[in-house]
Amino acid sequence: MTHKLFDWADVIRSKNSGPYELTFDVIFKTTEQFQQFADANIITPAVFAKLYNISENNIKIIAFPPAKAIKITIPRPIASGDLGETDVYGAQQHAPLLRFTFDFAV
Repeated sequence: MTHKLFDWADVIRSKNSGPYELTFDVIFKTTEQFQQFADANIITPAVFAKLYNISENNIKIIAFPPAKAIKITIPRPIASGDLGETDVYGAQQHAPLLRFTFDFAV
């Protein structure tokens, strides 16, 4: 069965993790959904790299059970505030995750 990440998560967001990194947070609605998603290893560096059209190098993915969250950190393509950079706070980078779907039998 195909699921939308948007339907499983209370929060999907991106933000700066300093001037040279972006962090993406996916905070799940329930502990059970978080655990199912994390145990199935649905978001891997390869999956995230394809979703964002970036290299798998330096993609860090951490499951954080106390918050029912998956955190993904990547290097920023352009440092925050540098010439040509268009999202100083990194708060507009989560859109591809809003469209992310995955197959999982519940």
